[in-house]
Amino acid sequence: MTIQATADLGATVRDARHRLGLNQEALALRAGVSARWLRSLEGGKSGCEFGLVLQTLAALDLAFTVTSAPDIKGEIDLDDVLSRFDRRQ
Repeated sequence: MTIQATADLGATVRDARHRLGLNQEALALRAGVSARWLRSLEGGKSGCEFGLVLQTLAALDLAFTVTSAPDIKGEIDLDDVLSRFDRRQ
C-alpha cells in the first residue's frame, strides 16, 4: 500500500490489526505502546512519534520501506505504451 497521509498509515495499521484478530489493547501491549496512543495512530493523528510507529509496525510483522515516487509528468501516450508491449511478444 502506498501511504501518502497519516490517515493512510492509520488505516493500514487498523487493517493489519483486524487481519490478525487483535483488539487495540492487545496490539498496544504487543507493540509496547498505550492503547490511547494506538487509537490516535489509527485515527490518523499527525503527531505520533515515529519510533513508536515503527514498533507498532514490527508488532504487526509489517515493514517500513521508502521508495521513490513514480515520476509521471504530462499525459501518457497509451498508443506508445501498447506498441512497446506488442513488440515484446
